[in-house]
Amino acid sequence: MPVSCRGQNPPRAQASLGTDPLATRLQSPAASLDPEPSTAPVPMGPSVSPGLRESASGPHAPPGLEEALSALGLEGEREYAGDIFAEVMVCRALPGRALPRAVTPEMRALVVDWLVQVHEYLDLAGDTLYLAVHLLDSYLRAYRVRPHRLQLLGVACLFVASKMEECGFPEPASLCLLGAGSFSPAELLRAERRILSRLDFRLHHPGPLLCLGLLAALARSSPSVLLLATYFLELSLLEAEAAGWEPGRRAAAALSLAHRALDGAGSGPEPALYSPLELGALEPCMARAALRGPAPGRAAIFLKYARPQRQGISLVAARLLRCPQHWPC
Repeated sequence: MPVSCRGQNPPRAQASLGTDPLATRLQSPAASLDPEPSTAPVPMGPSVSPGLRESASGPHAPPGLEEALSALGLEGEREYAGDIFAEVMVCRALPGRALPRAVTPEMRALVVDWLVQVHEYLDLAGDTLYLAVHLLDSYLRAYRVRPHRLQLLGVACLFVASKMEECGFPEPASLCLLGAGSFSPAELLRAERRILSRLDFRLHHPGPLLCLGLLAALARSSPSVLLLATYFLELSLLEAEAAGWEPGRRAAAALSLAHRALDGAGSGPEPALYSPLELGALEPCMARAALRGPAPGRAAIFLKYARPQRQGISLVAARLLRCPQHWPC
């Protein structure tokens, strides 16, 4: 996907991001990221769909691939389209490990919610946010982290992701300003080195946003469906359970839910690369998140998509999901 070339100017003020330091809400005494591995297993979502694997890697191109390439501006990539499609859509989920014992799903959601605000304030590319949350989850599933260092870990993941996805990335001092002085530039750079070392520089990840673009192009989804699906997909970043699902499945669930909400129960994208059974656990997770509204510590995405620039889609989503004829109650 093309890389966004947004200019990154240092923030002029802390805005609302620094008025209530996140670190004070995450509690705990001073310490650093704990290198001791976390080993408690948790159940994983279902594995990659066999049908999807066959259609993506088989000798024939998936239905609608030509249209998808055209819609995405990739007409010149037909020679490698099958391999690219398979690489993106059959990407594996994270290992099935639990969050560190000291980190609850609510703490993780609080950090992701803050990262969404920082990401929007700095006007970073969409893929940067998804990669940052992926790196955060990858680290949390491999190493224990003290709660008061979660904000530092999150912003360091955003810093690394911006170097992967952006032409220009924010300065450490700017990120520290947005953190309301909870960490210093030196601490941020040390956290960056720690992440790179412990993740063994495995930073590439075809995120669900790219998958959503491919699936929406394949299904010829309308712009309104795509916008609603993008909202549902971004909401899933707040849910710890969604990290256990591969990117293609998360994107398919968001697109399916958007079609059903806008077009009525029983509708869905065609061709459907996942069965309703394979999406059954994730769609309700996204629907619950959309119906929750601007809950404390989880309001950033709802408010972001409530603005006129995004057609107030979060308000529309809540109304549609409460409507019996569009969504089975």
